[in-house]
Amino acid sequence: MSELNEKGNQLLQLLSDGEFHSGEKVGELLGVSRTSVNNYIKGLQGIGLDIYKVTGKGYCSAIPLDLLDAEKIKQLSGKDNVHVEQIVDSTNQWLLERIDKIENGQSCISECQLSGRGRRGRTWISPFASHLYFSLYWRFDSGIDKVSGLSLLVGIAVVNSLEKIGIQGAELKWPNDIYYQGKKLAGILIELNAEATEACHCIIGIGLNVRMPPEQAKLIDQPWIDLNQISSDPVNRNLLSATLMKELYSLLAQYEKTGLKPYLSRWFELDCFINKQVNLLIADNVKSGICRGIDEKGALLLDVDGEIEDYIGGEISLRLAN
Repeated sequence: MSELNEKGNQLLQLLSDGEFHSGEKVGELLGVSRTSVNNYIKGLQGIGLDIYKVTGKGYCSAIPLDLLDAEKIKQLSGKDNVHVEQIVDSTNQWLLERIDKIENGQSCISECQLSGRGRRGRTWISPFASHLYFSLYWRFDSGIDKVSGLSLLVGIAVVNSLEKIGIQGAELKWPNDIYYQGKKLAGILIELNAEATEACHCIIGIGLNVRMPPEQAKLIDQPWIDLNQISSDPVNRNLLSATLMKELYSLLAQYEKTGLKPYLSRWFELDCFINKQVNLLIADNVKSGICRGIDEKGALLLDVDGEIEDYIGGEISLRLAN
């Protein structure tokens, strides 16, 4: 399923203004019975849209919908490799399935993911027209050795992009999360297709909370926050997408030449665990120490009784010590 059917789209456009529309009006627009109208409403609710039904007034989207527009994103970013879908299994998967025929810098942005995924096999909650589900393909001709610190660079790109649209205060948590005041705002999932001696094909996936519907929030088992809670003004997802795309293009082109070293000072500015007592969860083991930031390869530096130990990402989780 990659898009709503014609009647689903008609209903979506009608409700996108955030105003009430009577069941009779909706039925006339779609050319269906009141019972069918209710079924279409349930279909939109099923993909995460927050729609109210009030007797005597009709149906209303909880807020006006800021729908993605590929042409607007192209215009704002100055990039042509922009692809927008309504519904995908995941934006990463969409690119992975086309990796042999797409150009460097191709993006996929979707209104909804049916099987959004995060790190370590977790599910990424992906309601329709609520957040940013963004993936970008980037080819590193220099090979897989270049990508050890890639998720850290992408985290910096996300924070830079947020600051450029007026969102201040976001921080980074090694190796792939963006936090705000101790709560998760965004996550990064990088998937690779590479042989040891050949070019490395990277799919960079970013999920960023923009406006969390209340029903979907109940499915999340960790502290979270969205841009709607941070910003006094509504966040335009088309502008956010375009800003993120420009920032990634700029940083990735430089990163392939220089690696992570020029960005270390920026990471240290944004590291929310720097110089704090932390626990590293490695399989069934816990390693405790003080976080001292990262090195040029993106490894976490852990101060254990005055000795610095380095840890590369993988099946490792970083937590503040209680």
